[in-house]
Amino acid sequence: MNETIAVIGGGPAGLMAAEVLSGAGRTVTVYERMPSLGRKFLMAGRGGLNLTHSEDFRAFVGRYGPAAEHLRRRLEAFTPADLTAWAEGLGQPTFVGSSGRVFPRTLKASPLLRAWLARLDRQGVTFRTRMDWRGWNAAGELVFAGGETARPDVTILALGGASWAKLGSDGAWAQTLAEEGVALAPFEPANGGFTVDWSPMFRERFAGQPLKAIALSHGRRTLRGEAVVAAYGIEGGAVYALSADLRAAIAQAGSATVEIDLRPGLTREQLAARLDRPRGGQSTATFLRKAAKLSPLEIGLLREAHGVALPADLAAAIKRVPIRLTGTQGLARAISTAGGVRFDAVDENLMLKARPGVYVAGEMLDWEAPTGGYLLQACFATGAAAARAILARQPGGE
Repeated sequence: MNETIAVIGGGPAGLMAAEVLSGAGRTVTVYERMPSLGRKFLMAGRGGLNLTHSEDFRAFVGRYGPAAEHLRRRLEAFTPADLTAWAEGLGQPTFVGSSGRVFPRTLKASPLLRAWLARLDRQGVTFRTRMDWRGWNAAGELVFAGGETARPDVTILALGGASWAKLGSDGAWAQTLAEEGVALAPFEPANGGFTVDWSPMFRERFAGQPLKAIALSHGRRTLRGEAVVAAYGIEGGAVYALSADLRAAIAQAGSATVEIDLRPGLTREQLAARLDRPRGGQSTATFLRKAAKLSPLEIGLLREAHGVALPADLAAAIKRVPIRLTGTQGLARAISTAGGVRFDAVDENLMLKARPGVYVAGEMLDWEAPTGGYLLQACFATGAAAARAILARQPGGE
């Protein structure tokens, strides 16, 4: 059976679907709105391409929050070990970092993408760039800007979320699918920063500086990691991991408070013992720098939270630095997005119930996860899942 398949979207989910299908002998055309493929994938690799994570699989799946049960089967069928083996099969050896994250040894996305596209070319995949999909016409054909049409046997939509529009994923497809009766969850920024009303002096002096090896708490959740002070507020991995809870709290109450432990490796008692020494003629800042090894940024943050005249119990103040978040940064600044095609709008094979023969993969689906390899893993896994579902169909079936 030589089905013709259109994959709309040339990011990780779409390209993985194209690989699985073309490897099974299907005729595949990938349509991409941008002038080149994998633009957001390349951007993800600018600071070191984090492909996936090596942690225990049960914990790994839990990172997807409410969507975990929807994604579990797809992740089991294309695991982090599978993704690592796939990258190495493209001639890109990997390593596990100290945080458990998995990277290609080059730390770059471009060599991996080049090798991948070369393989897809050898497997007969056709690439059409500058093809802006606009939906379907009355005859059921795919319609692209400029009036070009296509009539594949099957279509996979892998158009991304609604962040980083300049790289291709602008969420414009949502209106098209809504008009087809597809149930959608509103887009929300995920893995993005939050607004903090810093004092002008603190903002001017410390914007752009990192807070390393901290613990961040909100409600009952505490996570270790890093954050970055931004002119508008705060961002970084530890913040992103709590972003769903923080968004919900801000939406409900207008603000949310996170507590930063600047020395999570020490108990309050251990820290108090270090601070239990004569100050002599030292200023408070000098004393904290020498006794507790606090940086100027950390001392400044203490004063932002507790006031210039710090509390007498310095150990307690260092272990609990409350920061009030008053808003979220918009979609344009977010690394990824929550929202999109609801899981109840697709069947067990990721096919749209409102549009038989059309499958959805990647960030278009309504899931979110923190940075750390979880985003790419789910994109790859859902792309593979949609492709395998197509291969398993009965001839002529939906």
